Amino acid sequence: MNVNLFIHKLYSSLLKRSGKENNKKSRQHWLDRKYNNQPLISFIIQSHNKSEEVKHIAAKLRHVPNCEIIVIDDGSTSYHTKALIGYLQGINEFVIRANDLYENVMYDRAIRLAKGEYLALLQDDDDFEDLTWVDQAVNYFSKYPQLVILGGYGGFDLEFGDSKVSQILTLYKKNTDKDFSFVRAVNRAPMWINKSLFFEKLKSIDYNFAPFQYDDTELCIRAWLNGLQVGWYNAGFQSLTAGGMRIWNSQFIKEQDLHNSKLLYDLYKDKKDLLDTLVNEANSKCNG
Repeated sequence: MNVNLFIHKLYSSLLKRSGKENNKKSRQHWLDRKYNNQPLISFIIQSHNKSEEVKHIAAKLRHVPNCEIIVIDDGSTSYHTKALIGYLQGINEFVIRANDLYENVMYDRAIRLAKGEYLALLQDDDDFEDLTWVDQAVNYFSKYPQLVILGGYGGFDLEFGDSKVSQILTLYKKNTDKDFSFVRAVNRAPMWINKSLFFEKLKSIDYNFAPFQYDDTELCIRAWLNGLQVGWYNAGFQSLTAGGMRIWNSQFIKEQDLHNSKLLYDLYKDKKDLLDTLVNEANSKCNG
């Protein structure tokens, strides 16, 4: 037997016999902690070596009633891991430790852990002045029953170009002339998800786009093609700094951009007209 394991076995046996450690908790202790198994909102924050920024964000989110906070500590150093574990001590606060699995895999895993009715996918560089963006999002979900994804960063048009050129997909036309509109796609973050509609119709984030880049766009397109809706609203977010994943993976991002834009093009190049029709019809009813 491993020496350290043997020593720990003896130590545990002594603790059990003495009763010194095994009577500190009780049913009342559990009840007093007030764990919420049915929160309305789950905030899911992806973090790459950005514990200070995440603590700044989480401190604000703690003021949201009926919520839980899940932090994905992905590829961070032990310093950031210890800082996050030490800070997120609430009964409805969780840290998922991963090793460079990035957004596609880890957001999908966290979605399955989350208990909220509405999920807010966030990044480690997000910031906001107040919490009005939370109430606004919940109100939009209540107003539009088929709304499965709601983005607050930007609403984008899709322009599919020649598959032989490097930049196949053009996303960057931001809707800023109104407070809300249905859009073809949104980008993280914030990216809200209606969890029940997500599991009913979409099932998962497409792993073919792993580890990151354009999986959020693919999810939006797939939502429209499954009879659901994607919206954008003005969440009023600002960036604290560049996101941790982008700081440490700039060359990898370029590689993924080329690979996944081609993948997205091949999947949906024949669906653009249908997508345009679905979005335009939704906006016509919304504005009518």
